[in-house]
Amino acid sequence: MTIKAIGISGSLRKASTNSGLLRCAKANLPAGMELEIVDISAIPFYNGDIAAGDRPAVLLELLAKIAAADALVLACPEYNYSLAPALKNVIDWASREADNKVLNGKPVAILGAAGGMGSSRSQYHLRQVCVFVNLHPLAKPEVFANAFAGGFDANGNVIDEAISKNVAAQMVALQEWTKQLQK
Repeated sequence: MTIKAIGISGSLRKASTNSGLLRCAKANLPAGMELEIVDISAIPFYNGDIAAGDRPAVLLELLAKIAAADALVLACPEYNYSLAPALKNVIDWASREADNKVLNGKPVAILGAAGGMGSSRSQYHLRQVCVFVNLHPLAKPEVFANAFAGGFDANGNVIDEAISKNVAAQMVALQEWTKQLQK
């Protein structure tokens, strides 16, 4: 059985190192696993008025993809010591579906690139959000990359072998974690 994962980057920049981590993950998947990276740039900020009315097609398509996925891979940048609003917004929309059916019980790998401590603070906050929406984050290996230490090229692609190996190891662990949770 193939594990199907959805990758979401909390950074909307074209040359995002967080999106680069997702591309690295996709390039280093174990056999029997697929990763679709989705674009969240057109998703409106959560608004109860929009939620109660005609929700945009781009939002409905994203929610359907998340619901159909076996696992999530969340690339979590760090904005002011916390997670990026774009990523939190997607989680907020998904959590509003009836009975939290889109997120409930889904395994998730969290990785991120930022300055200094490589998004560790934002990943900690994201893990707290995961508790409330009943996502099941993978514990190890953790992927924290310093976005400014030479591990990425000008387009945000991973060029550091150690980062690439860590991302690949995380994808193997996510595959196993997903299988374990599906039992």
